[in-house]
Amino acid sequence: MGELSRFNSLFDDAFLNRFFVPVTANGDDKVPAIDIHESDAGYCIKADLPGVKKEDVQVSLEHGLLTIKAETKTEDKEEKEGKIIRQERHFGQFVRRLSVGESVDPDKITAKFDNGVLEVNLPKPDPGAAKTANVKVE
Repeated sequence: MGELSRFNSLFDDAFLNRFFVPVTANGDDKVPAIDIHESDAGYCIKADLPGVKKEDVQVSLEHGLLTIKAETKTEDKEEKEGKIIRQERHFGQFVRRLSVGESVDPDKITAKFDNGVLEVNLPKPDPGAAKTANVKVE
């Protein structure tokens, strides 16, 4: 058995192949990993979006549904020698939807994106807050 075949066999374990399959939301959309923290003032969501540029991140709230969308594009790289034998990095959309109902104030939502991590702050509402909002990502 050649060295490359032995190397590839390390990744052909049936259990591991099933275990590491990306969780998808809709076909090729990947669900980003998130942490949610609650305080008296509101909620803080941190989402891992590796390889995403700030301009490719969208955060919106509509009818009590918070949506985080981001996209990575494939690298247009021509292989001059050899070929790719395994490609695991994700290219495409990341989508995460969370039902927040009326428990947040849509006019006061803020978001910032730094080093592949999106942080969305969702303050708890004052009575009579609006139901929809687009969030500017900084």
